[in-house]
Amino acid sequence: MPIMSFGSQDIDLITGKKTMTIRKLWKNPLKAGDRLHCYWNLVSKEKKKIFEAKVTKVDLISFKDLKNNDKLAIEEGYADSQNMIKEFKKMYVEDINDEDMFQIIYFEKLKIDDWEGEKIDEKAMVTQRADILFDSGKYDKSAMCYTAALKFDPDDVYLLNRKGDNLTRLGRFDEALKCYDKALSIEHENEYIWNNKAIALLNYGKPSEALDANNQAMKSNPKNSVILYWRGFILEVLGKFDEALIVYDDLLKIDNKNPEVWNARGNLLSEMEEPEEALKSYDKALELCLDDEDIDAEAQNRKGNALLDLGRYEEALDCYDKAIELSDDNIHFILNKGVVLMELNEFQTAMETFTKVLAIDPTNDDARVLRDECLENL
Repeated sequence: MPIMSFGSQDIDLITGKKTMTIRKLWKNPLKAGDRLHCYWNLVSKEKKKIFEAKVTKVDLISFKDLKNNDKLAIEEGYADSQNMIKEFKKMYVEDINDEDMFQIIYFEKLKIDDWEGEKIDEKAMVTQRADILFDSGKYDKSAMCYTAALKFDPDDVYLLNRKGDNLTRLGRFDEALKCYDKALSIEHENEYIWNNKAIALLNYGKPSEALDANNQAMKSNPKNSVILYWRGFILEVLGKFDEALIVYDDLLKIDNKNPEVWNARGNLLSEMEEPEEALKSYDKALELCLDDEDIDAEAQNRKGNALLDLGRYEEALDCYDKAIELSDDNIHFILNKGVVLMELNEFQTAMETFTKVLAIDPTNDDARVLRDECLENL
């Protein structure tokens, strides 16, 4: 009973697109008719049976002929032959010589009823693999897996929604919207899918349609904090600032300990040219997110912007320094620090700050213009 392990580069196995693999010649070589028991990551905690297959053909090839064969490498799931050989050298600890032989194994996946060994829930296995890939940000591969899982059940609302989320992140909005619409045709009152559709439409550049979808989500659950957050953001994009502020205030009545909401409220108040009120929101956000470095850095920067608008330059500089300490290669933070240094007439230090921006991004026109202005004032 030959057992074969596959890794993450072999995602096409799930879709049925991949029906071959390359392995070093075994002591007992495979032959047509042999049965394969195939697993993901056989020697790791992620070990998972994926299918059984029947070998249909086996070709032999020397390492000399294999090592520069890009076509076979791509079929095996690698970018090119160099990447394949690099992985082979990790896989086979002993040296590989030009004369060593490899098997090109072609196989046919068997229907689960024809398996000899343990039978699995294929849909659950494919869905789990898709979820893992989605959570690790591998959206191309996870979308393929959700598509494969939907072949088992085309009307699975969870899968349709997750595939839509994938496609939204890939910028394939028309396809994403079709997934959400099909899911909603099955569960019309599902607030989460309406909200995801709203997010997709917003990212698609269709904020009015996004608001319509958000309205549908609100009908199902007007107290859902996630839906309210996106409603505020959509209204802000539409320029409906007063309505957006009401939404954020309503949301804070439900949950006043969410730093992202306080940040969003501060941003909105800055847009409304109310820096004093914006500053209060940023201070609240900072109070709540001391353990979250990403939010903390952004909040420090936004607080600095509000202080800059109020002419409180020393305090603004302190905020920008704290933001840069948390994210030292963020060009926007460094530029803002340079601007406030200019307001403080510290042109030498400001020039050095803009030079640092240009070291990170030599094409940054803002930094170049501002550095030249500093030079004129020295």
